[in-house]
Amino acid sequence: MKEEIKQALEQSKKKFEELDEISLYNQNKVLQAFKDNGVALRHFNATSGYGADDVGRDTLGKVTAQIFGAQDCIVSPLIVSGTHAITLALFGVLRPGDTVLSVTGEPYDTLQDVIYKKGIGSLADFGIRFDTVPLADGKADFDGIARYIADNNVKMFYIQRSRGYSWRLALSIDEIVEICRFIKCLSPNSIIMCDNCYGEFVEKREPTEAGADLCAGSFIKNIGGGIAPTGGYVVGRKDLIELVSGRLTSPSIGSEVGSYAYGYRLFYQGLFLAPHTVNQALKTCVLFSTALTNRGYDVMPKPNDKLGDIVCSVRIGEPNKMIKFCQAVQSASPVDGFVTPEPWKQPGYNDKVIMAAGCFVQGSSIELSCDGPIREPYIAYLQGGLALEHGILALEKVLENLQ
Repeated sequence: MKEEIKQALEQSKKKFEELDEISLYNQNKVLQAFKDNGVALRHFNATSGYGADDVGRDTLGKVTAQIFGAQDCIVSPLIVSGTHAITLALFGVLRPGDTVLSVTGEPYDTLQDVIYKKGIGSLADFGIRFDTVPLADGKADFDGIARYIADNNVKMFYIQRSRGYSWRLALSIDEIVEICRFIKCLSPNSIIMCDNCYGEFVEKREPTEAGADLCAGSFIKNIGGGIAPTGGYVVGRKDLIELVSGRLTSPSIGSEVGSYAYGYRLFYQGLFLAPHTVNQALKTCVLFSTALTNRGYDVMPKPNDKLGDIVCSVRIGEPNKMIKFCQAVQSASPVDGFVTPEPWKQPGYNDKVIMAAGCFVQGSSIELSCDGPIREPYIAYLQGGLALEHGILALEKVLENLQ
């Protein structure tokens, strides 16, 4: 195993250098945002009650907005997940009778009920139409989008940057630029919304710098650096963020309130470390991709592909081997490493799912984790890694389990 890993590390050197350059660029961008917004010890203080004039909360939003090249941003510990952040953005902006078109096919599993399920307060319950144009060989179907626009008045175009449980590459920023330009040319008044989960700091630009009007994600993924204990963000145009803030609290108070009794240091510290942490996760992704390609597995991304998120998809082909893959990752975890995960019917998913996630922050997928639905062709989705060294040790266990 060790020789296989040594070979994969040697093969990955050039890619690692590219990732280091992106990380340095993003670290400078984050550092400048901290300095420009005068981040100080007082911003880490806890607040209680209404949280009126909470400078820690408000400054964290300003720092994040600058990093994203956006007008405004909500960062809140009250946002519990990426799905919650995206839901806030959708319900904040959309109104009964509006139409949404996803240009990347069906959204991630946990959004299915948010969009379609009747009787639970979904978009469908509020008379909001949600249609999709599937990707064509992993790329946007511009002809299909144009045909849809010709026949429908679209309020919002939806882009899912990462792959979810699909066999495709994540979208690159260049691809998002192309999609946004195409949409704005045909439908200039429509809103473009991007699910940015797993994509923060993977490239030098974020979707809001590529033409998206609104962007959302989780602070226990990339942007929280493996340190933020909870939370999420919605970033973009000021008028849209104001609408979203009314959904987060109430239209009468928006983002003027919202306290956090534990203080904000971990959010600031995690955000500052995020470019480096994402770099470690990307290197882990490349290493797994290289080593498993050498073993003959079909992986995505390939070792030299351009990366759009932190995920490495591995087509295992057999349910038992897929389960063993995830169990190997769990056995190499610093938390609950003694636990053996099994597939189960988790809320929000339509198939049984196996999840390996021995994380310091529960559900944190910037920490090394692996999951996937138990359905053909039995793909394991590996993501995260706070340190490449941990990725190396986990890969050793995976290679051993797959023999």
